[in-house]
Amino acid sequence: MTADQLKDLIAAGIACEHITLEGDGRHWYATIVSATFEGQRTLQRQRAVYATLGNRMQTDEVHALSMKTFTPAEWAAQ
Repeated sequence: MTADQLKDLIAAGIACEHITLEGDGRHWYATIVSATFEGQRTLQRQRAVYATLGNRMQTDEVHALSMKTFTPAEWAAQ
């Protein structure tokens, strides 16, 4: 899986203002900014992102995904 493919999967499931991905094709590090995250706790946000991947985590297409999730306001305050 390429960074662009992973980015497209996430963006298809969550309206994102910003996504950055770094990784080696198996281990990924993402920063995701979305208004969808308003009022959600970290675990809820992560579950929403994982849901966009479907079974790709179970089939090892994406071995690991670490993420930081922000609302637009949280991102602006960074």
